[in-house]
Amino acid sequence: MNELENIKKQILDLVEQYAKEDLKEKTFIGGITHIPVTGKVIDEVDIKTLVDSSLDGWFTSGHYTDKFEKKINGFLGTRHTLFVNSGSSANLVALSGLKELYNINDGEEVITCAVGFPTTINPIIQNNLVPVLIDADLKTFNINVDLIESAITEKTRGIVLAHTLGNPFNLLKIKELCDKHDLFLMEDNCDAFGSKYNDQFTGTFGDVSTLSFYPAHHITTGEGGAVITNNPKLKKIMESLRDWGRDCYCEPGEDNTCKKRYDWQLGGLPHGYDHKYIYSRIGYNLKSTDMQAALGFSQIDKIEDFVIKRQENFKYYIDIFKNFECFDLPVATANSKPSWFGFPLTINENANFKRTDFLKHLEANNIGSRLMFGGNLKLQPAFEKLNLRSAENLPTADKVVEDSFWIGLYPGITKQMMDFVAQITEEFVTNG
Repeated sequence: MNELENIKKQILDLVEQYAKEDLKEKTFIGGITHIPVTGKVIDEVDIKTLVDSSLDGWFTSGHYTDKFEKKINGFLGTRHTLFVNSGSSANLVALSGLKELYNINDGEEVITCAVGFPTTINPIIQNNLVPVLIDADLKTFNINVDLIESAITEKTRGIVLAHTLGNPFNLLKIKELCDKHDLFLMEDNCDAFGSKYNDQFTGTFGDVSTLSFYPAHHITTGEGGAVITNNPKLKKIMESLRDWGRDCYCEPGEDNTCKKRYDWQLGGLPHGYDHKYIYSRIGYNLKSTDMQAALGFSQIDKIEDFVIKRQENFKYYIDIFKNFECFDLPVATANSKPSWFGFPLTINENANFKRTDFLKHLEANNIGSRLMFGGNLKLQPAFEKLNLRSAENLPTADKVVEDSFWIGLYPGITKQMMDFVAQITEEFVTNG
């Protein structure tokens, strides 16, 4: 071992020692310790890997990016993964790639759910396509599959859906509709990494899927996301869109992978124009850093344990909240094994209180909560002025926007914390 390697080893050993001490579990004190809805779960190996990458001094995508992408493919059983700077960027790249691949014209339609997160629907609008909003199912919070076919027209080209809070949507029925009507399927898998439908991972059924690695999600890279496909042509398009729209596919720091760097003639450019500076698409720079990939490379080794913990916490909460008649409980989609992102609840007609009052009570006791993302997206200020088309009234979406919310069950939530949530809920429901 040379002197530089020895110094690096000393640094990493100290980092590991520091992280072990810093990340020790803190004592929980009900009402004082915050119970978040989501959060990162990291250990000394994650921190050590992150620092190891930083010491390389290579700050754009590099060898950790390549290893992380391959590890995702290995876990899901897919062919192509592209690491990007966020789950929202992943959705934009995926939908933009599909538009090019299938020669979709401006003004054509894409079916999506009225209940969800804005960045599932935003790329449809950003690509000059028309989102058609379908109502949700109140038990699963996913799209009501029985309402889809009547909304399909000659302009419909695809379906874009998220697996809400990790609960898979009915992939069997959706795939049947896509095959019958020649539609693409894009899975927003950002909240569902590790979920299964018919014993197959979600994110592997559609033409393309996306992941988010924001700290709230199943594994984290800080900021970060991924697009995943088995279609090599779509992968090439999305890679170009992610990387400024360039025609060249050299990795950062590499030149002349095609062995024709100065032998191309594209567009109106002169023959021999440097291929590294030829742009065939209107693209973006949506790449992420190798340090973020290093964190993901370490984190993904924990995904199976994280999934088990989320499922255990979900079951524990079911056993708690089934004792309260004022809440409607969530139901896993048939034939699915969700990797739950959160624990959703809906206040029903048996309640003598409003959602806001209950959430304020939780907040006063340091218990985090969230609404069901954008609720009925048609009512959001950004979308209201667009006069989005829905195939029918949206009674479930209206119910969700008024009465639904969710609480945390991520792997950092302990049984002691969940018992405290039960105690505080009991106090509120009993005393009003």
